[in-house]
This record gives sequence, C-alpha cells and structure tokens, in this order.
Amino acid sequence: MELLDLQGSAVPEQSRTHIRIPFELQANVDRLQIRLEYAPKILEDREAALNLLQESYELYILPEQREQAIARADRHLPLKNLITLSLDDPNGYRGACHRHDPVQELFLSRESASPGLMSGELEAGAWIATLSLHCIVTPTCDYRLRIQAAEKEGSA
Repeated sequence: MELLDLQGSAVPEQSRTHIRIPFELQANVDRLQIRLEYAPKILEDREAALNLLQESYELYILPEQREQAIARADRHLPLKNLITLSLDDPNGYRGACHRHDPVQELFLSRESASPGLMSGELEAGAWIATLSLHCIVTPTCDYRLRIQAAEKEGSA
C-alpha cells in the first residue's frame, strides 16, 4: 500500500536546510519500504564547479592559503549534490540514512532494518520523513520519495 509519493525540486539556496514530510501509518503494518532518489548527482559544468569552489575558498580558507587551494581545486571535483533521509515515528527518532547514493532503497520492520534505521514495532500514527539538503550544487536537483507499507499477514 502506497503511503507517500512526493516529488520536488531543490535549488542551491536550499542547501543546509531540511524538508519535513509527515505521513500517517495505519495499524497492522509489518514493513515499510522507502525509496529516495535524486538527480542529477554531479555538477558536470567544470567552470561552474570551479567558481563555486573559489567562492567557498574565499569564505573558509585563510587568504595566504587561497592561491595554493585554487591550484589544487581539481582534486575536489566533481562537485556533487547530497540529499539524505531521516525518519521519526510517533515516539521520536527511528534513524538516519546519510548515504551518498542518488538512489536508495531502504526498509524498516519489527525484526530488521536498513543500516542507520532502527528495527522495532511499526506503530500507527504520525510519522515524519526528513530530507536533509546538505548540498545542492546544480541549478536544480529533482527528488522523489516513495514510502510503501506491507500489512501483516492475516490483516486486511
């Protein structure tokens, strides 16, 4: 049963922000299946990437070290978008999946869960998926979050 199918786009100004997405879980759910995907992963425009690096060097690197950093800028390429997922159940934190993969297939059940998520009873009520937009370097980055629930056998 599909609980959520959300699509959106993020822009660089949204870097270092979070999108909280509430969804309702009904009783008798045995397993949650979560799919997060986003694209593009890589900023292909080398000149734009070098400009972003130059801006960051001006903010974070001492003036006397900037020239050396600029000379070695290629070692920081390619620049990549990063969106990760955290999950809360009605009682609080259920885990975080801070992976760099642009397509993530995750699951959660009473007996087991994907690394970063905590297995346990899947309580009915208000849950929240949080997308953390760590870094958006492309002009736009499209994302899609799908959450599906499998009911316990014998319930319908």
